Amino acid sequence: MKKYKVGIVGAGGVTEIHFSGYANHPELVEVAALCDPNEEVLKAKADKYGVPGRFTDLQDFIQNSGVEVVIVCTPSSIRRRVVLPIIEAGLPVFVEKPFSERFAEAFEIAEAAKKHGVPLCVNQNWRYHYPFHIVKDRIAEGAIGKVVSVLFTHYAFRQDTGWRTESERNALSVMGIHWFDGIRLILGSEAAQVAAQMSSSSAIYCVGETDATVQITFQNQVFATYAQSFSSTFRRAELIVIGEKGTIVAPGVDSVNLYLKGDKTPSQTWSNKSSTAIGTVEGLKHLFAWLETGIEAPNSAQDNLKVVSLLDAAYISAKEQRIVHLKDGLLG
Repeated sequence: MKKYKVGIVGAGGVTEIHFSGYANHPELVEVAALCDPNEEVLKAKADKYGVPGRFTDLQDFIQNSGVEVVIVCTPSSIRRRVVLPIIEAGLPVFVEKPFSERFAEAFEIAEAAKKHGVPLCVNQNWRYHYPFHIVKDRIAEGAIGKVVSVLFTHYAFRQDTGWRTESERNALSVMGIHWFDGIRLILGSEAAQVAAQMSSSSAIYCVGETDATVQITFQNQVFATYAQSFSSTFRRAELIVIGEKGTIVAPGVDSVNLYLKGDKTPSQTWSNKSSTAIGTVEGLKHLFAWLETGIEAPNSAQDNLKVVSLLDAAYISAKEQRIVHLKDGLLG
């Protein structure tokens, strides 16, 4: 791959993951510009990482930064009004997840990218940080036979600050978006229907939900049950995939275990050492490969519409107390 000159829009906390990952790949990425309306935040981040181009106005950044690729790290609540002008300027985009919390807006963004012929990829870095890629390969190899069901639990005590605490969509938009994407990835199937329940604990200061349970039925008849908590003093992130011949357990980000009939200890174990920063670089590489080959990336906006569909469907289900049906993984 050639070396790309990139610019980052948004200088908040999530950019630390990007800067950390790109610092290890100077042969691939040069962060040439940073844009944020907050001059103090902009200067602090640009000084910390030695970014020469500094902009407080988005249009000024688009016209004068000279970058080849734009990385968007703004809050999802303002994503549309940031991403659309960049797309209209013809600049390829690598955007933080979720690229919108609502399907209608995500569809508008994806269609704009298609109309202008602009590659747009989403940073689903937990495809690599959590060992979904390892689980996917083991399932494809037939290690557990036909998959019957998937269980995923993610419990933690998480008190965010800033804009996220005022958003009506919280826990699922922060972390559920990763788990929905990962479950979809390992099954190689799209969702057919979604049912969800949500609540907000007084233990956490936020407007949106802190706790949720979501059940997804996929087109291949596998059902996945996902339980999320941002208010639990007990911490766990565990994936269990039950098959007709065995069970795969990922008890965290570091390993995957295979249990066959009669096993008290794993028959096989695989390790995973991919950080969120490494996963971010992998996602950006997909965009670069798209630019060089013309082949749409696996983390494209079109692919991620199906992840946003799951997210939006869960919120609709909980609010309206009904099962939400999807067609080919997409909201109608």
